[in-house]
Amino acid sequence: MLDFFTIFSKGGLVLWCFQGVSDSCTGPVNALIRSVLLQERGGNNSFTHEALTLKYKLDNQFELVFVVGFQKILTLTYVDKLIDDVHRLFRDKYRTEIQQQSALSLLNGTFDFQNDFLRLLREAEESSKIRAPTTMKKFEDSEKAKKPVRSMIETRGEKPKEKAKSSKKKGAKKEGSDGPLATSKAVPAEKSGLPVGPENGIELSKEELIRRKREEFIQKHGRGMEKSNKSAKSDAPKEKGKKAPRVWELGGCANQEALDYSSPAANGSPEAALSEDINLIRGTGPGGQLQDLDCSSSDDEGAAQNSTKPSVTKGTLGGMFGMLKGLVGSKSLSREDMESVLDKMRDHLIAKNVAADIAVQLCESVANKLEGKVMGTFSTVTSTVKQALQESLVQILQPQRRVDMLRDIMDAQRRQRPYVVTFCGVNGVGKSTNLAKISFWLLENGFSVLIAACDTFRAGAVEQLRTHTRRLSALHPPEKHGGRTMVQLFEKGYGKDAAGIAMEAIAFARNQGFDVVLVDTAGRMQDNAPLMTALAKLITVNTPDLVLFVGEALVGNEAVDQLVKFNRALADHSMAQTPRLIDGIVLTKFDTIDDKVGAAISMTYITSKPIVFVGTGQTYCDLRSLNAKAVVAALMKA
Repeated sequence: MLDFFTIFSKGGLVLWCFQGVSDSCTGPVNALIRSVLLQERGGNNSFTHEALTLKYKLDNQFELVFVVGFQKILTLTYVDKLIDDVHRLFRDKYRTEIQQQSALSLLNGTFDFQNDFLRLLREAEESSKIRAPTTMKKFEDSEKAKKPVRSMIETRGEKPKEKAKSSKKKGAKKEGSDGPLATSKAVPAEKSGLPVGPENGIELSKEELIRRKREEFIQKHGRGMEKSNKSAKSDAPKEKGKKAPRVWELGGCANQEALDYSSPAANGSPEAALSEDINLIRGTGPGGQLQDLDCSSSDDEGAAQNSTKPSVTKGTLGGMFGMLKGLVGSKSLSREDMESVLDKMRDHLIAKNVAADIAVQLCESVANKLEGKVMGTFSTVTSTVKQALQESLVQILQPQRRVDMLRDIMDAQRRQRPYVVTFCGVNGVGKSTNLAKISFWLLENGFSVLIAACDTFRAGAVEQLRTHTRRLSALHPPEKHGGRTMVQLFEKGYGKDAAGIAMEAIAFARNQGFDVVLVDTAGRMQDNAPLMTALAKLITVNTPDLVLFVGEALVGNEAVDQLVKFNRALADHSMAQTPRLIDGIVLTKFDTIDDKVGAAISMTYITSKPIVFVGTGQTYCDLRSLNAKAVVAALMKA
């Protein structure tokens, strides 16, 4: 039994609706539009909302959407056939009204489709009931029964057909040199006295006759070819004497002073050396502004310069035929037209470090978006598919919710409470380092920061944060802020409960007037249930304003597994009615991947959460905001 079936335009006008068991279809359909259609996630044509399963079909030629909803506990095998039949009949019946392409004509149009729909629904239900049962295949219908008895007889010493075919593909040189050896292994089949030949009742096939003729020819002429090969090798001139060793430009130890980059501290004091480092750090990142990510490289500039030069090797006639080759006229796109292009696009995305499953879903979503769309006269299939894929990727990197930390911190200041951020992730992705970068960014914007050392497991974790706090305090001393302490570390040592330390740190920040609390947690694998339970407890008890997942840009398929299992563990181990999940992503080590930026797509696609920060180096200023268009341009670069 269906809950509803509705037909509406992509502009939002409902043309026709069937109400079954459900009273209203507004909520599920709006959820489908927000989560799937607007986010370019239409890969599998199915969507689950609470207790309902929604299946939909897009008509890109007439800009229509067909949606059917039913209970997800039901297995309705006729739904796909029903939605195809309804789509075909509705489009053919009301083609004139739909082609006018105006909202007023659609509103004034009368779409009396109730009787037709009930007829199609009845036919679909009956077709699913009268489906013939599957019968077992008999031996006479199998491939083995069709083979003659002669093809199953094997004589001792003969090679199987697969090996014989592979031996044909070898080079002539190998056949000539290894011919006598190969024939010596095949000849004993004849010398062994086995009955082979037509006179003994067994006829030789055509392939066997050719193989035997080839063996006889190799046996006669193989030794001469072997001698000629040896003589050719002996005629090659040989160089006598020992070559002089190559002297490298940067080799040796003659210029050791040029390799010494260390500079002695002034008067032997570490404070003077620290002040020089402070000046170097101050040189970038003016005014606490977060710069956009730049994915361009020097190779792009060289390619751009080379592209401006006219090609000499390519003729004018060949260029004209190449331009006219992909023209498809004013026709509607089909799956067959896009199949080869989408296969290349999928392989390209996987090569750029996009997870394999997500690359398949992206290409499927693009195919659903373009199927039936009418192309222009001078548009090619490749350019159309590439443009649609670029638009989908930009849309994915710009999720529904955008995190604006500065605005949220100022809102928390008006409420006289600290803004709490919790960092989580697997081991070794750079949580503590990027926490220090974000602390520097907040200090540059005038906010005081309290760092909570809740990683009580890893050796040296507290000392690492203590070093970062000391250096950040030197960059922003209290003297420059009216005697106010701008950054401080809250620590309780090792082996303590992380949730309790975070709670004490938040209370301390509220009493001391700190603006932001940054909670550092221990790295943990997504499969470690006890550690994931502890993380869920920390988040549930302290209710942070922002939960950031720190992931590295080097991962491919692992990014999907990490994010899915982190979210699942936080939901399973949480004691709250509505569990708190990941709110945003910090993508680290972005300077090590060149143009293989697929991890950004994988992480954003799987969680629908924004990438808040991008780490691009080791200094405090190496922090960027994500530039979606720059990332997509690097991703689509050949």
